[in-house]
Amino acid sequence: MYNILIGGAAGQGIDTAVNILEKLLKKSGYFVFTIRDVMSRVRGGHNFSIIRFGNEVMNSHSNHYDGIIALNEETIKLHKGHLNKNGFILCDSKIATNDPLAIQLNMDKMAKELGNIRVSNSIAIGAILKLFGESMDHAEEVMKTSVKEPYIDMNIKAIKLGFDSVDARFKHIDGDYSSWMMLSGNNALALGAMAAGLRFYSAYPMSPSTSIMEYLASKSQEAEIVVEQAEDEIAAINMAIGASFAGARAMTGTSGGGFCLKVEALGLSGIAEIPLVVVDVQRPGPATGLPTRTEQSDLKFVISAAQGEFPRMVIALRDHKDAFYQTIRAFQIAEKYQIPVILLSDQYLGDSTKSVEPFSMEDIPLEEMEKSDETDSDYLRYQITKDGISKRLIPGKTKNFVTADSDEHDERGFITESAKVRVDMMDKRMRKLVKLEEELIEPWVLGEESCDILLVGWGSTYGPIEEAVQVLNKNHKEKYGALIFGDIYPFPKKRLEEMASKVEQVINVEQNATGQLADLIREQTGIICSSSILKYDGRQISGEEIIEKLSGGVLDEQ
Repeated sequence: MYNILIGGAAGQGIDTAVNILEKLLKKSGYFVFTIRDVMSRVRGGHNFSIIRFGNEVMNSHSNHYDGIIALNEETIKLHKGHLNKNGFILCDSKIATNDPLAIQLNMDKMAKELGNIRVSNSIAIGAILKLFGESMDHAEEVMKTSVKEPYIDMNIKAIKLGFDSVDARFKHIDGDYSSWMMLSGNNALALGAMAAGLRFYSAYPMSPSTSIMEYLASKSQEAEIVVEQAEDEIAAINMAIGASFAGARAMTGTSGGGFCLKVEALGLSGIAEIPLVVVDVQRPGPATGLPTRTEQSDLKFVISAAQGEFPRMVIALRDHKDAFYQTIRAFQIAEKYQIPVILLSDQYLGDSTKSVEPFSMEDIPLEEMEKSDETDSDYLRYQITKDGISKRLIPGKTKNFVTADSDEHDERGFITESAKVRVDMMDKRMRKLVKLEEELIEPWVLGEESCDILLVGWGSTYGPIEEAVQVLNKNHKEKYGALIFGDIYPFPKKRLEEMASKVEQVINVEQNATGQLADLIREQTGIICSSSILKYDGRQISGEEIIEKLSGGVLDEQ
């Protein structure tokens, strides 16, 4: 497999170049995995993307590069230390460097001669194709879908100029992924919501969740979805609750700071038993924190957010495919149990793009909510039931009176301060968890199930941990295994308890400073992780970093 970094300042067209390269590499049959590291600014600063491609499935990035495409000098200074010995640095002739691995082309000059300085990045794209032994076969097709029509011919010429300006350094690797999709984690989540029958989405823009709203808005007419950019976060979640009360499958999305503002209404969903899906695409906090970076520090918060106690489910998304299918499942669970379901993603997963096998809906039963307009005249919206789930009718779709209230209420939905009714209604709501626990999905098992050292992680650490375990089992006498949690609250215990009882060490790997998963494991099972690998600088941990820590680095004591 190969790995390249494209870096420069915001405004230099990095994202456009990366999108075109991804398409070209996919057309050539490669599996492609791309991450984006951007600063919170429109111009300047240092942004870069890492594109990893090959003929096998990849779920993580690498910090060792076969090529660096430097749009400014800073990119060379910051990243050349991670360049492989046989690698190269591709840059414009005006960039001052005496690095022996540098390939300097007068790209800006060639672009001006073509009539537009902006096509210099297309010249770089052509050079990259040649350097990795690719052809120009797909250039025209990709350009027609990537740039405006007046500029197609100019960009194709630019690619050809770059292609003819260098010699091949690497060989083409045959792959069979040209028919797969290229999706970001956020877009995969949005597609899952659409597949689940989403009819209403409300949000206030907040990176790194904003692209969910943007994608849904772009498909709103075609998919018959109302997409509302609300004036603030509390308005967004209240709109979604209102839409759900009216019978529409509804979702709202944000990041951690926005989730804070939604918390009051989250409790409304809980006590009024109105289904709701809430997305938290995590970024580092507290407060504004690092708006465009990644972290996993919201776990404890979303499990306990809002005053009082009510049933909820928290699902951590592990990769792009998981984001699609778990989002569908989130809607089904929210509606079945009439509870809020929180989807935990993060910037790393949300903004990264990856080759994804086309989704199949054959094995996913999309259960429609019962929307009867006939029932007994004495309709009890919050009727006490054995499993805690009451018959839900939709106002305006029934002859019966349907109510909802944020106060404690009786079976009809009328406000009460009765101590007995309070206990009965609390017990009723919490009984939902008994049945819900029967539907929990145990964590994914990676590596050796019968292992000496067990790694535990959740969400997007799946990819780095998977890669680390594969390499460790090839190169070490100890056997390594891992459990990656998706369902995280209520907490599935069975597989963890079985494996942890047979291993020498349980090591926690996550993207926060306090080891929140380790705390949850200890709280729910009594199992104590012997140590942790924690990263909280706003950048995703790699499989290479995990291996380094386990092969002689210093682990964080629990």
